[in-house]
Amino acid sequence: MRSRTIPDGHGLPEGRYGTRGGSGRGRRATRIALGIAGALVGLAVAYGGYRVLGDAPIEAQRTGFSDVDPTSMRIMFEVRRDDPARPAVCIVRVLVVDGTEGGRREVFIPPGERSTPMTAVIRSAAQPVTAEVFGCSYQVPPYLSNDLRPTG
Repeated sequence: MRSRTIPDGHGLPEGRYGTRGGSGRGRRATRIALGIAGALVGLAVAYGGYRVLGDAPIEAQRTGFSDVDPTSMRIMFEVRRDDPARPAVCIVRVLVVDGTEGGRREVFIPPGERSTPMTAVIRSAAQPVTAEVFGCSYQVPPYLSNDLRPTG
């Protein structure tokens, strides 16, 4: 198949293919619309990043740990939360010498101050070497609630 070329000095037929480059107003309006759309997408991405990476509503930091016996360790930690009127739960755990988890425990954090010091003892399947706070949440399981009473 042969390609058709237009010899130098000859343009395309007038009106058949539109004007070259379009009108100045159309191009400017398109640029403005694309700029606004880009800014809106950028704002949406920034807001999403802030929601994901911004300050956590509840967080905890280990302040210390100590051996209780060969298979238990005490952890001391401080819980900081944005809503101290809400109960929370933190998961704490101990690690053994090879770095695996030896045991874990859920700790109920009652409503109280914005910053609450806590202590918990965690039992381990092997001799623990360190303790850490795995994470905290306002989603307290029903079995940790103070409202439930033992039956039987």
